[in-house]
Amino acid sequence: MARIHLLDARLANQIAAGEVVERPASVAKELIENAIDAGARVVEVQAEQGGIAGLRVRDDGDGIARDDLPLALARHATSKIHHLDDLEAVATLGFRGEALASIASVSRLTLTSSQDESGLGWAVRTEGRDMAAVIEPARHPRGTSVEVRDLFFNTPARRKFLRSETTEFGHLEEVVRRIALVSPQVSFSLTHNQRVLWQLKPATSEAELLRRLGQICGQPFVQAARPISVETAGIHLHGWMGLPTFSRSQADLQYFFVNGRMVRDKVVSHAVRQAYADVLYHGRHPAFVLFLDIDPGAVDVNVHPTKHEVRFREQRLVHDLIYRGLHRALADLRPQDAAPVLAGDGMAPVAGAVSTDAGGTAQPGFAGGMPVRQSGLDWSAAPVREAYASYLGGADASGAAGPGVAGVPWSSAGAGTGGVLPDPVPSPVLPAADEPGGPPPLGYALAQLHGIYILAQNRDGLVLVDMHAAHERIVYERLKADQACAGIASQPLLVPISMAVSRREADVAESEQAVFADMGIEVERLGPETLLVRALPALLAQAGADALVRDVLSDLITHGNSRRIEERRNELMATMACHGAVRANRQLSITEMNALLRDMEATERSGQCNHGRPTWTRLTLGDLDRLFLRGR
Repeated sequence: MARIHLLDARLANQIAAGEVVERPASVAKELIENAIDAGARVVEVQAEQGGIAGLRVRDDGDGIARDDLPLALARHATSKIHHLDDLEAVATLGFRGEALASIASVSRLTLTSSQDESGLGWAVRTEGRDMAAVIEPARHPRGTSVEVRDLFFNTPARRKFLRSETTEFGHLEEVVRRIALVSPQVSFSLTHNQRVLWQLKPATSEAELLRRLGQICGQPFVQAARPISVETAGIHLHGWMGLPTFSRSQADLQYFFVNGRMVRDKVVSHAVRQAYADVLYHGRHPAFVLFLDIDPGAVDVNVHPTKHEVRFREQRLVHDLIYRGLHRALADLRPQDAAPVLAGDGMAPVAGAVSTDAGGTAQPGFAGGMPVRQSGLDWSAAPVREAYASYLGGADASGAAGPGVAGVPWSSAGAGTGGVLPDPVPSPVLPAADEPGGPPPLGYALAQLHGIYILAQNRDGLVLVDMHAAHERIVYERLKADQACAGIASQPLLVPISMAVSRREADVAESEQAVFADMGIEVERLGPETLLVRALPALLAQAGADALVRDVLSDLITHGNSRRIEERRNELMATMACHGAVRANRQLSITEMNALLRDMEATERSGQCNHGRPTWTRLTLGDLDRLFLRGR
């Protein structure tokens, strides 16, 4: 073994740079966060060749005093941490005091700053093996500019891991996009190879916030997003959540911020997945922009060198807040709130419309956000007038009493009219679309198509409903409601099951017996690494006790809570609902179809079936006009 010796300053900084500086985007992140911490209202980012050849970040913040400039490029020198208490409740984006020193050790860095409006400032750069700071006067407006050139010029082993100019700039642009989302009060501009790509003005009003959200995440997301705001125990969750119909093939439109810091956290990801689990098509990913405001002392941001990961003191509370907030918001969506006419979902194809999925691949889908023609619909048209009269009078199209879909039992004949409408009969005039008591969101049924779809007319145009998928969701939600009222019934096992587990799992099972009891599981610790299962939930009595208990233990250890029992129970009820729902080719009367539409409007998550497929879609008058080239 060689003798122990101190590393020289440059080598120590280059080692630190291996943790902090991965690519030009890492440099941009550190510099922009420093600008935000300095109170900047304007941030300009200029990149050359993806940021590899050059990167310049200028702000109009407080600036740096001349005497502090040498310290700005020194290791572990910062203005943001003074005492241990500051480290335990970090309220700034940067705090380690090593970013500038690390960047300077692997590039040619020049920092220029001024604290007043005189137009005069000072510039500092490091030179030599010991990275001695050289200071000289320079012209500069109030604020700070940091110019980084020839990244990794002195560490070729690191430089060869950089990707193409396009790829590196894509990462850099994503950094600007993320910080712009969480800093709406700041103006951002992004220039690449002397070409201005982004010009984001400060956003103070709600309209300006939505405009910035559309510039960053795309207008289809704004049209498909719904605001959310939930607060409990001093923790505030707010932002925008995408509708289930706006799912993505990749998790590329998911932004989560904790106290203004972009993070990737397994607790957060798990809570979001669980909240969307009942409405998202398999293999798809939700889209969201969410902000979590929490006491800085309740979250540890010093977990990872890049500060992309955090650790919550009350992990279970945070998980529960995110899950319940999103789950409740999704349940409260109704047809009038969640019209699935969206771009980019790739799940509701229609001839003549093309959308772009993640990665820019053209996918069939509706073109969202199309303006609706202002001329009112003719609600006195014979078929709609008849449907409305039939709905109010409780008679089917032939005049006979018709069976309901979910409200009343089916008739023994169950034939209905099959969507064949007889000659119109006099009936009351429908209320206007803009008057109280006007037509409901899903309108009134006109016909049944091929025994599968219900055709209806609402105030905006045409509505198509998959009757099996819609009825499946209605039955499923009613089964869940009944189960919630009855509680989880526990069934003792005739022969208790002994399980060999790790000591850690046994400790968790012993300490969380109340949690297991709430799930209908009775578990007892027999030894240091042995558990005895005495009872299981009645609905899951035939499930494998060993696998079920191990899954619950895994969730408790990893996420602090578990919904395994609820998920297994829901899977069983979803199967029951699927078999109990109305089947294809079942002929429905007008009354039955209208009853199904009204049940959909009153049922939680009725926009998707139990498997995540959409239950309905619409074509507005504007969409129909475009399909038939009207007005061109």
